Amino acid sequence: MSFEGFPVAALDFYDDLEVDNTKSFWEKHKHVYDESVLAPIKALTAALEPEFGTAKIFRPYRDVRFSKDKTPYKTHQGAFVRVADATGFYLELSPRGVRTGGGFYDASPARLAAFRAAVAHDRFGPELERLLDEAREAGFDVGGDRLKTSPRGYDATHPRIDLLRHRSLTVGHLIGFEPVIHTAELLELVRDDWRTIRPVVEWCRERLAV
Repeated sequence: MSFEGFPVAALDFYDDLEVDNTKSFWEKHKHVYDESVLAPIKALTAALEPEFGTAKIFRPYRDVRFSKDKTPYKTHQGAFVRVADATGFYLELSPRGVRTGGGFYDASPARLAAFRAAVAHDRFGPELERLLDEAREAGFDVGGDRLKTSPRGYDATHPRIDLLRHRSLTVGHLIGFEPVIHTAELLELVRDDWRTIRPVVEWCRERLAV
């Protein structure tokens, strides 16, 4: 199956699911999910696989075992291409449209220590700042979980203290509801986005290696 875009029905499905997140709704509309969400995202990631690698298509079911929110289904569909532990390229379809991104989403204490050491390094830290500035200029936002205070061992006056506070680091681009998401041209847009942020993803892969 070739990728021809996400049908309008895919966005309508998630709009309705946000309102009625129940098993009865899901079972009644599962064919819409299969045909308008799952099949297109599989086709899209398959087309990207030769260049970026195999994507994991996330399950639509929420893990509610330890959550106060017991709604059973995710209100978005994500796909992730892993290049290292919790590091890689991301694609998401939700009621807010299509979003692309990448970076590292989680880190063990050892990998987080390696990240901070690289950020503090006189060569690798400025290199990351430059890559993030280039991503911003290309329309990406920089995010991730951050400490409210300075990490242990680093002074609050460090020139890259904002980056040192990160416990995860992501760059993302919200394509949203642009008409292109309903066409085959979205494939090249996602490809271009992932190429744009590849230097950031590769920096994370190399510098967090332990």
